[in-house]
Amino acid sequence: MTDFDFIRATVLALIQGLTEFLPVSSSAHLILPSVLLGWEDQGLAFDVAVHLGTLLAVVVFFRRDLYAISAGCMHHLATGQASDNSKLGWYLLLATLPVVIAGFILKDVVDNYMRDARIFGVTTIIFGLLLWVADRKKGATRSLQQLDLRTALIIGFSQMLALIPGVSRSGITTTAALMCNLDRDAATRFSFLLAIPVIAGAALLLLMDLLQAESVNWYELGYALVLSMLTAFACIHYFLRFISRIGFLPFVIYRMILGCFLLFFVGI
Repeated sequence: MTDFDFIRATVLALIQGLTEFLPVSSSAHLILPSVLLGWEDQGLAFDVAVHLGTLLAVVVFFRRDLYAISAGCMHHLATGQASDNSKLGWYLLLATLPVVIAGFILKDVVDNYMRDARIFGVTTIIFGLLLWVADRKKGATRSLQQLDLRTALIIGFSQMLALIPGVSRSGITTTAALMCNLDRDAATRFSFLLAIPVIAGAALLLLMDLLQAESVNWYELGYALVLSMLTAFACIHYFLRFISRIGFLPFVIYRMILGCFLLFFVGI
């Protein structure tokens, strides 16, 4: 069993929980400890734990929505009668397919050639600016009930860009949703719901790789899972509560600062 590094586990679990669902790129933040402190990669087992933690957080938070969506889809299959919930369920499924296919094809390319701090810095800035443009766009008044197939597919294909480190899955899907005239609440809720199959798939792939790994510290993994889950749950709660009032500008400014810091620290 490996040693339990309490400080390292706490910092990384908090980073994962805080940034997974915010439009600021969790991958860009997870590289910061290695850049600033020289920490080695946290390892496959730790990645699985914090991914499962954030997955549990979003499932618990949206448990009523997920139940309604599942019931709507089952009713649609049984009777042929569609509802807002069944349409949302099918849209989520279709919007997930592009990133699943792209992930299988491009995973090795991303892992081997794109995990560079300079790429993190540039993409953090560029896609932060795109979020700002989308948030300032006039006419973003459509609710989640007004989501259509075309919009869902646009958001789904945009999610493929999240394979590029620093883009932010939450950020790019929210940006695409705002560009398609969904309001802030609808854009963020669809982005969060869309995260469930994506995080679940990523955790499953990591878990399959973990089965071939060496011994792990289960105390550290359990601690990281619970801490990332609680942090992510609180983050989702307060983000949805305030985003319609504060908008995305604070996150845009933060991305500019973070991107510039990464480029300055590692050298352009």
